[in-house]
Amino acid sequence: MAVKKTPPQSSPPPDTADPLALFHPLTGDWFRSTLGAPTTPQRLGWAAIARGDSTLILAPTGSGKTLTAFLWCLDRLSLLNIPAEPGCRVIYISPLKALAVDVERNLRVPLDGIAELARQAGTPFRPPDIAIRTGDTPQSERARFRRHPADILITTPESLYLLLTSESASVLRTVDTVIVDEIHALVPSKRGAHLALSLERLEAIVTQPIQRIGLSATQRPLEEVARFLGGSDRSVTIINASEPKRLALKVEVPVEDLKAPEPDPSAPPDSPKKRASIWTTIPPRLLTIIRRRQSTLIFVNNRRTAERLAAALNDLAAPEELPLARAHHGSLAAAQRSAIENQLKAGEIRALVATSSLELGIDMGAIDLVIQIEAPPSVASGMQRIGRAGHRVGVVSEGIIFPKYRADLIACAAVTRAMHEGLVESTAMLRNPLDVLAQQIVATVAHP
Repeated sequence: MAVKKTPPQSSPPPDTADPLALFHPLTGDWFRSTLGAPTTPQRLGWAAIARGDSTLILAPTGSGKTLTAFLWCLDRLSLLNIPAEPGCRVIYISPLKALAVDVERNLRVPLDGIAELARQAGTPFRPPDIAIRTGDTPQSERARFRRHPADILITTPESLYLLLTSESASVLRTVDTVIVDEIHALVPSKRGAHLALSLERLEAIVTQPIQRIGLSATQRPLEEVARFLGGSDRSVTIINASEPKRLALKVEVPVEDLKAPEPDPSAPPDSPKKRASIWTTIPPRLLTIIRRRQSTLIFVNNRRTAERLAAALNDLAAPEELPLARAHHGSLAAAQRSAIENQLKAGEIRALVATSSLELGIDMGAIDLVIQIEAPPSVASGMQRIGRAGHRVGVVSEGIIFPKYRADLIACAAVTRAMHEGLVESTAMLRNPLDVLAQQIVATVAHP
């Protein structure tokens, strides 16, 4: 597979001196008035996407990667090359259902802004239809998509597979663009191998070659991820817009001596369970920090801890502060997750305790601080989580990591140093024979 690379500090080619000139003038006007100047991934990415290249974009969190991919699609579907016939043109694939819903909501902002400018200018404007297909989508919405396919479909790898094996597969023949967001979360897993097969099945039924766009802030090595995105023989242009993430990150130990943590005050005095634990000191310290902030996001590594910590914080909070914190994880219903997210964004709660359900890309608004309880599962995961704070271009992401035991302190220190130095782990490829078999099937579908 041919891979064309763009170096991290490369100057834009001549045709991207004004990258917004690639768009309809109204789209350029909206972008300048709302967001100002394009970021580096936008400046370099739009040039490659406009050429029709399949493109892999590496850029820090909050740098506008998703808008880089979507604005080009919105522009041509609504102003430049308005489709004459109905049909799905763009598929956005997210590893998380919650991320899919968040993206759909955020697409309304540029669409509404450009539509208003078009109305004022008297320019024809056709807002593209947007549909979501996940495991939470009602049957009525699925049937509606089959009868009246939306221009843009937001889905997950599993739901794309189900679409390709159902009657709805016929409405996907018009697809010309596939966007794979947070691609690093899919590449090393069986989900990724399964998605690779689905992309080849989609390629086999469409009427024209598909432009593939991959996005992530933590993907290594880029050549391997590009090979996954493009398949066996498709050229992929790599846009390496990486730059050191600005972090204000520290490790905090809430006790003076990890060898002698405080006893559990909730246990009876004569209880054999009245053993020393660092856990009892963490909620009070968190409450102090939360009260000093406007909006705090706390990450833990499992659902039980999320529920337990949120309950502990609410028990410590004053009556007028309740509810102070809520738990957020994948076991919650979609409507409940959305309501909790909106509570934090609206300032109705001061903190949210989450698992990896909020790790990837979801716009949680103005997060002041991210707290990680226990060392994160990986450096990449830590970068994604701490990056939720100050999730905007050029803003410092502030975070605190709390170790839970002595050995964890070593892990926290090592991860913190690696995050400051940007030493993200290499994306593991083909971890087991099942993945190898899946890749062989993909190759067979691509070249029967």
